[in-house]
Amino acid sequence: MQLYFGKKNDLVDETIEQLLALSGGIRRPHIVRELILTALKAGQEDDGKVDLKLMNTTLKEMRYTAKTFSSYRKLKKVSVFGSARTGAGTPIYRMAYDLGRKLSQRGYMVITGGGPGIMQAVNEGAGPERSFGVSIRLPFEQRSNLVLDGNPKNIMYKYFFNRKVAFLKESDAIVLFPGGFGTLDEGMETLTLLQTGKRNPMPLLFIDEPGGNYWKHWFRFCTDELSATGYISASDFNLINIEEEIDAAVDRIDRFYYRYHSIRYIKDKVVLRLTAAPDQLRIQELKRLFADILTGDGDIYLSGPFAEETDEPEISGLPRLVIDFNRRDFGRLKCLVDAINQD
Repeated sequence: MQLYFGKKNDLVDETIEQLLALSGGIRRPHIVRELILTALKAGQEDDGKVDLKLMNTTLKEMRYTAKTFSSYRKLKKVSVFGSARTGAGTPIYRMAYDLGRKLSQRGYMVITGGGPGIMQAVNEGAGPERSFGVSIRLPFEQRSNLVLDGNPKNIMYKYFFNRKVAFLKESDAIVLFPGGFGTLDEGMETLTLLQTGKRNPMPLLFIDEPGGNYWKHWFRFCTDELSATGYISASDFNLINIEEEIDAAVDRIDRFYYRYHSIRYIKDKVVLRLTAAPDQLRIQELKRLFADILTGDGDIYLSGPFAEETDEPEISGLPRLVIDFNRRDFGRLKCLVDAINQD
């Protein structure tokens, strides 16, 4: 039987409707219906390879991730990456501990890979109540650190890509300490998603110890080899900040959310939800400063909530700054958010 996502499946559709009703508590039945149909179609198309196992494990991991984080949606979280091999007592370990402690003191939760080194330092600083772990099964370095061992907020993943989704989906900021291939992978993926607009704007911070050169060398490579040859734009560097002081890093995260609350794309508009509206004089200045990222005769103006935002009633009272954004220069969009937060 050929299955369709449109309601053309007769008895199968009726059976799915009965199953949803029998299960009870299904909040978005139209999406759950498509999930069931996807599973059925995948079963029909299975050719004996590992595809079904991969899909099954992926869905299970993503469901459990959503469940684990669901009770903490209102709390801002910072994902921190860094080497699992950094020894306790080293300057960079102490900096990671201080970052976790100061983020916790300011009301943030932290998310790490759940392992030793930088990850353990951050979790130690934040404490178990303010810590999440998104761990990965590896043939080495796979044990959860002592802070997260047995913690219900520590999730173990089979697949790296699910783990990355958890890091990036749940975070309000990303911080990277020096590390190996894994750290660089997470940093570059985050940067790619921010550059292409596949992840909403957020702080992306690279931490070096005072006088350290780890990220400075990386930045020089990006400047000399990527930017100079036109592989990236100069404005892409606006997406990142390199810091040597933990207080400065935490202040920068705080500052990003001083006035900016969240973003939503509605048709051809970018809607910034703010905790306080800038005055008209400031809006005119923003139009002048950021005319290069507006479409044609595009505008920047204040608005109330859009009809498409009725699914977020809890923020209906926030003012909106609407931008006719060209959807290309996301580094400059980050600068616009920074400018709003300077008021």
